[in-house]
Amino acid sequence: MTTLTIGVIYVAGILFSVVYTVYGLGGSATTVSVSYGATVSICGIVAGQPTQHIQCWRNGQLFDVYSDISFESIAGGRDLFCGIRSGGSSLVCWSPDLIPKRLYYNETVTLSKLAIGDSQICSITNRTGSNVDCWRDREGFSTQNGRFQSISSGLGFTCGIQANNTYGIICFGTNSELASSIQSEFINFRMLNVAVGGNHACGVNSTGFLICRGNNDYRQIEVPNHQPFEFSALALGLNHTCALRRLNNSVICWGGGGGIMSDYELDISFESIVAGLDFTCGLTTNNLSVICWGEGWVRNGSFPLGFELPLRSILPGPCVQSGCVHCGMYTQSDTLCSGSGSICKPCDLDSLSSPVSPLSPPLPPNASRSSPSRPLRRGLLAFAIVGSIGIFAGVCTVVYCWWTGVCCGNKKIHNSVQPTITNTTHNGSQFSNSSPVSRSSTIRRQASRAFRRQRSGTSSKHADREEEFTFADLALATNNFSHENKIGAGSFGVVYKGKLLDGREVAIKRGETSQKAKKFQEKESAFDSELAFLSRLHHKHLVRLVGYCEEREEKLLVYEYMKNGALYDHLHDKKNVDKNSSLLNSWKMRIKIALDAARGIEYLHNYAVPPIIHRDIKSSNILLDTNWVARVSDFGLSLMGPESESEHRPAKAAGTVGYIDPEYYGLNVVTAKSDVYGLGVVMLELLTGKRAIFKSNDDTNDGAPISLVDYAVPAIISGELTNALDKRVRPPEVNEAEAVELMAYTAMHCVKLEGRERPTMTDIVANLERALSLCDDSHGSISSDQISIISE
Repeated sequence: MTTLTIGVIYVAGILFSVVYTVYGLGGSATTVSVSYGATVSICGIVAGQPTQHIQCWRNGQLFDVYSDISFESIAGGRDLFCGIRSGGSSLVCWSPDLIPKRLYYNETVTLSKLAIGDSQICSITNRTGSNVDCWRDREGFSTQNGRFQSISSGLGFTCGIQANNTYGIICFGTNSELASSIQSEFINFRMLNVAVGGNHACGVNSTGFLICRGNNDYRQIEVPNHQPFEFSALALGLNHTCALRRLNNSVICWGGGGGIMSDYELDISFESIVAGLDFTCGLTTNNLSVICWGEGWVRNGSFPLGFELPLRSILPGPCVQSGCVHCGMYTQSDTLCSGSGSICKPCDLDSLSSPVSPLSPPLPPNASRSSPSRPLRRGLLAFAIVGSIGIFAGVCTVVYCWWTGVCCGNKKIHNSVQPTITNTTHNGSQFSNSSPVSRSSTIRRQASRAFRRQRSGTSSKHADREEEFTFADLALATNNFSHENKIGAGSFGVVYKGKLLDGREVAIKRGETSQKAKKFQEKESAFDSELAFLSRLHHKHLVRLVGYCEEREEKLLVYEYMKNGALYDHLHDKKNVDKNSSLLNSWKMRIKIALDAARGIEYLHNYAVPPIIHRDIKSSNILLDTNWVARVSDFGLSLMGPESESEHRPAKAAGTVGYIDPEYYGLNVVTAKSDVYGLGVVMLELLTGKRAIFKSNDDTNDGAPISLVDYAVPAIISGELTNALDKRVRPPEVNEAEAVELMAYTAMHCVKLEGRERPTMTDIVANLERALSLCDDSHGSISSDQISIISE
């Protein structure tokens, strides 16, 4: 590949990443809907299924709607929700009794941009002029002509943006007085989008600022200070407003008359948000789940703020058959749409703006209307900057090829034994690769690495060592799988404590037998995966497989029993809140457990042949034996990894929320660095005592969900680690403080967003060995430039 080609690809990749942002509106159809009234229903279009059908949650119950029919968008109102079938030919609505009614059918004139406000239903049609047609409560909702590009509905009125955008917005409906009033308040603005609430409306104008007009009894139109194009999506309720930030897709809400929604922020990344009367729901980026918050949510459903609904993963956008020519498509489209269509990325609002129209507010005296628009100038500047970077990268490539001799076939050999050392300042604000590693640290690392290679043993297959049990044997061992013997759950079933006839205590994992065909196939895959991997993996920090049972549909695995249970229970179970309730409440023991787990994972990555990626590293999969030695368990999601760290393999995202590598989740490409991320979260759990995802008010288990990574990393970077440490453990002594700091910096590097910036398991083991040794002595202080970090 030529240098010029490399530069062009680099530039194109950067420009593509700049374009993407979320553009979804409350009051308009997305893939999530909220209906309110006698009951509250939250519905979504299910991802990853052969049909993109609708699943709903109501009063704690789940139900599927038309499981054999695909829908592209849904919206909800008072006591109803509706969906447009894939292709736009039909509009189907459901009342509270779930009896469907088809309101529209036309194979030629199709529908898009569905909007429901209270009881009126409107949609844009593809007939000439992009008209808006409405159903139910039609007074004031006759067909509106004028090439509408988007619409949104509130209580008794609907507003839309016209394609030529000669006016701010067009509003119409039964509440004609309010519609006219709001329309007149936007007449001097060129709007890029609009969202309608109970009796107010908001939208982003061509200069990127959010403007709200209408009723302000609850301060719902008092927009917080913000930067141009800071907000990309809106959701408006009866008396509150929520907006999605463009930079990190977090949510901010205001209004609500001093209640929960007043100046409420949720630091979770969302794909889209949608509002009910007095609460809002969002589709999370992390695992495409739905969470809700607001006064009405707590009052009507008696559920905590940020409660994650048990819906399946929901599509982030409609699956369409046409190509995504404007702003590209989601990288996971094929998986999310199950091969039937693509999910197009929404275009930036910034890209929708253009030179100022004659009806826009006057420009400042020193501005020129003939000058390029802000987006154009920004684009040219970005192109110039990124182009320069691309050229620089190309030059560096040529220099590298010449210096190493790779381009000429004379490859230089370099010493790769000693890892690159990452240097950080005391506050963690800078990183470089220039600091020399200390001689003692290098000797210790190399000696320990050689020793680990000897003690890790072989990874060859030992299938003859595993016993085959009968189902009757295992039923007898577990008292017929009684509830009293249940001790947990794994990747494909429930785990029971058992006692074999020869007196051995074991843990028996039994696959669920009541699942449907697809779940049964998943169970089979997990069973086969664990059996295949554990039959050839033998290491003191991996849970040992004793045997298995396969009889008809019954599939069971038998493991050695881990007397002291899962790390998760010791850190988070209410029984262990007391400071003296667990041996784990010492910093030395917590560092040792992290080291044990790291050694187990290092064996999987470096010494198993072929290498193995666990894919579900979390505290509940780290078990403690009689001697409190930590062992990694549950290989139901494991995959054979690439032969080298630089390689990767495509794989559908799997794992547990809070521990999933964000790069893996976003790109569906798994590497050994995905396990590194999971272990980094576990180390943060050991340091802080908090769950991977916890509530802002941990004592009462309510409040907004918070990611442990987002909570702990800023504290480590700012030098305020002490404030974040688990208070159940006494404050670390001088030597322990150094060890804890070393473990914290290691964890911080493990949870970097990009896998290439994370350390290898070998370096993590080296750092934790050093941290453990520091608990026994105090040979001077640690500075972060002594941390062993390799990035690729």
